[in-house]
Amino acid sequence: MAEHPPPALELRDASKSFGPVVALRRGTLVARSGSIHALVGENGAGKSTIVKIIAGLYRRDSGDYLLDGQPVDFSSTSEAKARGVAVIYQEPTLFPDLSVTENIFMGRHLLGKGRRIDRAAMYAEVERLFSGLGVHIDPRRPALGLSIADQQIVEIAKAISLDARVLIMDEPTAALSGVEVERLFTVARALRDEGRALVFISHRFDEVFALCDTVTVMRDGDYVDTMAIDETDPGEIVALMVGREVGDLFPKTPADVGDPVLRVEGLTSAGTFHDIDFEVRAGEIVALAGLVGAGRSEIARAVFGIDRYDAGTVTIGGAPVTAGSPRAAIRAGMALVPEDRRQQGLVTDSSIARNIASVIRRGLARTGVLTSAAEAGAAGPWASRLEVKTHALDMPAATMSGGNQQKVVIAKWLATEPVLLVIDEPTRGIDVGTKAEVHRLLSELAGQGLAILMISSELPEVLGMADRVLVVSEGRITDEISRADATAERVMRAATQSTGAHA
Repeated sequence: MAEHPPPALELRDASKSFGPVVALRRGTLVARSGSIHALVGENGAGKSTIVKIIAGLYRRDSGDYLLDGQPVDFSSTSEAKARGVAVIYQEPTLFPDLSVTENIFMGRHLLGKGRRIDRAAMYAEVERLFSGLGVHIDPRRPALGLSIADQQIVEIAKAISLDARVLIMDEPTAALSGVEVERLFTVARALRDEGRALVFISHRFDEVFALCDTVTVMRDGDYVDTMAIDETDPGEIVALMVGREVGDLFPKTPADVGDPVLRVEGLTSAGTFHDIDFEVRAGEIVALAGLVGAGRSEIARAVFGIDRYDAGTVTIGGAPVTAGSPRAAIRAGMALVPEDRRQQGLVTDSSIARNIASVIRRGLARTGVLTSAAEAGAAGPWASRLEVKTHALDMPAATMSGGNQQKVVIAKWLATEPVLLVIDEPTRGIDVGTKAEVHRLLSELAGQGLAILMISSELPEVLGMADRVLVVSEGRITDEISRADATAERVMRAATQSTGAHA
């Protein structure tokens, strides 16, 4: 009997850590020539780390990596490309001022007589590549102005010109219309039929089942299972992706829910989110759940006035809040703890006290003078209440751990005595113990009557802390779920629902 050829790509039990943070424990992925293999998992499951190891951007700490049965250990993306590995990202990075052909042949122009660049030969080759893919893009046109879909086709043509045998498509359909998705699938199937191995990463199960032959599930940096696509179903995949219990990490205590504090009606921002309606009541924690790119943070930024919106209203306590004005939002009683605390929430070179007092500094000044003692006096009680671990309030915020930095950002906004706290990814990047402390604080604040709008990519956090869950998919709210009815499967099903907004 003839032996089967080895897989085109084989990653076995790969691990990767960044200091104390373990990004990948057992990354495993096997892709064969002439197949399209799906890689799925929640946010933080380890998919991106696997892609970066395969592409040569990261070096794994342990495990095996083989191409066509031969061990490899890439130290750069150029090494991976030279061995036939290409990654097609959601948003390609072409040189906008160069032509399509120049982007495809960047750094390896075809030369003719006198070692001059043979543009005619390059144009002809690009025409041949596009023809083989069944698409038409003018090889001479600048990349500037190309749609995301056409940019991806250019990247695929470039990969084929380099004789890529393994192509990884990382969330390639997130920004595409229905027609563009179908064209990309036609191209992907043509590449599969040529004998190439494709890895397709997507949160949209309808696409996974329409395109792929096999699927690998990752969860919390660990390999879970690999199955033939015709031997499973979306329900089973969701169960494998989320299979965790909500434990003591979420000390949620019951709170009396009062009158509406925030009301959002018809909020629309063209191309980002559409017709958003919801309310948050006093004493209630409402979670905006969904996948990365669904529009959750953009909704929060619009509510707080950082980003403008095209239609709709935002009211606090029944009074309208001026659109596009964070200052008006703060005056109305809103507070926003952003997702990126280091870049958007802190001045890391400034002291802890100055950071905590930063939003209320005007009220602390006496005869136009603001003293360090006044800042420390205002910051001290909040730092104590949130149990910020520091030797002194005059230490730079940069010296603290991520968890304590998060507490400082929360303290800064609580010092404004808000009626609504909007908190984006409240526990991202902090250790388990500090997560429990932040969750306990949110529960206490809700118990004291604060309305809380929480954006989180962590399903256990959503299920463990929220009184209601609003699931966002493709810029629309696809489900509203009470705490009693919220399950991981239902949230994931709504989060992966195609709304038709991109069609």
